Amino acid sequence: MYIMINGEKTEMADPCTVTELLEERKIESPDMVSVELNQEILAKDVFTTTVLQENDNVEFLYFMGGGS
Repeated sequence: MYIMINGEKTEMADPCTVTELLEERKIESPDMVSVELNQEILAKDVFTTTVLQENDNVEFLYFMGGGS
């Protein structure tokens, strides 16, 4: 199955949940990452139950502080 991750077409061996994808991609500080699935921000409490499907579009959004 193929999904888009941050604009890159990626082949996945099996369907997986958002949580499993975060683990597989070795995302640092997954608690600090927002996930957009098909242009909708997911609530963190559905990461473990949301199963990715063929042609899904996933974006990992990292928020950084800064300024003066």
